[in-house]
Amino acid sequence: MKLIVAVIKPFKLEEVREALAQIGVQGLTVTESKGFGRQKGHAHLYRSSGYELNFLPKVKVEVAVAPEDVPRAIEAIQAAGRTGKVGDGKIFLYDIEQIVRIRTGETGKDAL
Repeated sequence: MKLIVAVIKPFKLEEVREALAQIGVQGLTVTESKGFGRQKGHAHLYRSSGYELNFLPKVKVEVAVAPEDVPRAIEAIQAAGRTGKVGDGKIFLYDIEQIVRIRTGETGKDAL
């Protein structure tokens, strides 16, 4: 099993969720977060006072998939999450050693 973690712009969440649903992904976890990458935040002007926003709002999406579904899932996230501008995010891929469904005790692919 594989865990895909994508950090995306918040307004792209629904598009990413729909894209994953279209390829058969049945569940995901979403966490609101803040961070920055190469863009290192940006400056704002509020009531003629300038201030810097160093941590930008992001959303972390976590999806567990079978190894054969990884390329399609990454492609779906990338296509739906892309704006073409700085700060679109990143996708990380991790190995999952074991999955256990708490309610039934199912393990591995059956637990997805």
